[in-house]
Amino acid sequence: MNKTTSGFRSSLGLMDATMLVAGSMIGSGIFIVSADIARNTGSAGWLMVVWLITGFMTLTAALSYGELSAMFPKAGGQYIYLREAYSPLVSFVFGWTFFTVIQTATIAAVGVAFAKFTAYLLPQLDEDVILWDLGFLQVSAAQLVSIVVILVLTIVNTRGVNSGKAVQTSITIVKIVSLLGLVLFGLLAFDGEVWRSNWLSGDTWNLRRLAADGSLSDYTMFAALGAIAAGMVGAIFSSDSWHASSSVAGEIKNPHRNVGLSLALGTIIVTVVYLLTNLMYTGVLTMEQMAGSDKDRVAMAAAQEIFGPMGITVIAVMIMVSTFGCNNGLIMAGARVYYSMAQDGLFFRKVGLLNRFSVPGVALWLQCVIAALWCLSGKYGDLLDMISSVVVIFYVLAIIGIFRLRKSQPDIPRPYKAFGYPVLPMIYIVMGVVFIALMAVYKPTYTWSGIIIAALGIPVYYLIRKKPSSEST
Repeated sequence: MNKTTSGFRSSLGLMDATMLVAGSMIGSGIFIVSADIARNTGSAGWLMVVWLITGFMTLTAALSYGELSAMFPKAGGQYIYLREAYSPLVSFVFGWTFFTVIQTATIAAVGVAFAKFTAYLLPQLDEDVILWDLGFLQVSAAQLVSIVVILVLTIVNTRGVNSGKAVQTSITIVKIVSLLGLVLFGLLAFDGEVWRSNWLSGDTWNLRRLAADGSLSDYTMFAALGAIAAGMVGAIFSSDSWHASSSVAGEIKNPHRNVGLSLALGTIIVTVVYLLTNLMYTGVLTMEQMAGSDKDRVAMAAAQEIFGPMGITVIAVMIMVSTFGCNNGLIMAGARVYYSMAQDGLFFRKVGLLNRFSVPGVALWLQCVIAALWCLSGKYGDLLDMISSVVVIFYVLAIIGIFRLRKSQPDIPRPYKAFGYPVLPMIYIVMGVVFIALMAVYKPTYTWSGIIIAALGIPVYYLIRKKPSSEST
C-alpha cells in the first residue's frame, strides 16, 4: 500500500497542459471582482484598462517564463527558476509563502466560493447554517462543503496524474464554453441605453471613485494611480496560477516545447475570455449596477438581466463548475512545489516521495490539511489581499532571473527564448515594481503583512539548514 516510485510519468499532452493553465486561472474571480474594479475606477473605459493591463502583464510573464521552463523542465516550476537564478534561500522563501498562504489559502477561498454558490441551489448548505459551535470556532455547512470538495479532489489527484488531468481538461473546456455562452447571450440581451451610458457619455474615461450607493468622488493624480493598483488586485487574483503547467513540467510530454507553449496558449485564451466577459457586463449593466452588485456578484446581476429569474441558477451552476475545476488545477500544481522543496532537503523528506501512482501523495495530503484549516479560519479573504503584492514580487524576481541566467549560465540550452527580450520582460519588471510600490502606499496594511509573512521564511530557512539531515526525515 505504501509502495513508492522513483520518477514522474510523462502523461500530459499540450492540450492537457493548456487546460491546466486556463482552468487554474478561471475560478470565481471573473464573476465577482469587476464590482470592486468598477468602484475603484468609476468608468467603463478604465474598467477595461485595468483588465487590459493585467492581461498584458500576465501574457508577458507567461511568454517570459517560457524560456525558464525550457531551460529547467522539472517539477516545481517557479521554485526551481528562483533557485537557479538566485539561491536556495530565495527559492525557499517563495516555497514557504506558497505553502503557508498563496496556494493553500487560494485553494480554501476557491473551495468556499464553490460552497457559497452551491447554497443558492441547496440553502441548507449556506454559510449561515452553523453545524457545530465550539465556542472558539464555529463550523458552517459551507465550510464543511468546501473541505469535502478539497478532500475529494485530493483523493482524485493521489490516484495519478491521469485522474487529475481527466477532471481538469473536461471541466476547463466546459467552463470556457459556458463563459463564451454567457457572453453570447449577453450580446443578444444587449441594452443600447446601458451601452450608451457606459461608452458614449462624457464619463467613459473619467477615473473616479464610485461608491456602492452611486455617489462619485474625484481622485488626486497620485490617488488615481493607487486606485488603478487597487483595482488590479482583483484582476491579478483572477488571472493568477497562469504558471500552473510549469509546476508539473516533469509530467508533461516534450516539456522543452509544451510547457512554454501551454503557458502562452492558456493565458491568451483566458485573457480574451475575461475581456469579452467584462465587455458584456458593460452592455447589460450600468457602472452603478456593477459597483452596487449584491455581495459583489456582478455576474449574477448580469445573468438576471440576461435570463431573468433563472439567471441566479445559471450563474450558480457556472461558478460551481468553474471553482471545482480551478481547485483541481491548484491542488495538482501546488503539491509539486513542496515535492521539489523536499528534494532539496528543505521540507519533510516524505513530501519528496512519489506514491505507487507516481504522484507526490504526502505533499498532496499535507496541502489538503493546511487548506482545510484555512477553510475553518475564515481569514483567507484578508490573506489573499495581503499576498497580492508578494505574488507579483516573486514574478518580478523570476523574470529578472532571465537576465541573470543569461549571464551566469550562458551555455545552458535554451530551446525557447523569452518573446520580445529584453523589452517585454523589462516592461513587466517596471510595471510590477510600480504596482508593488503603489500597493505599499495605498494598501499598506495588506502589503506589509504579506511581506512579513514571506520574510518569516528567512529564519525558518536557516533553522532547517542547521538541523542534521536525519531530522528532516
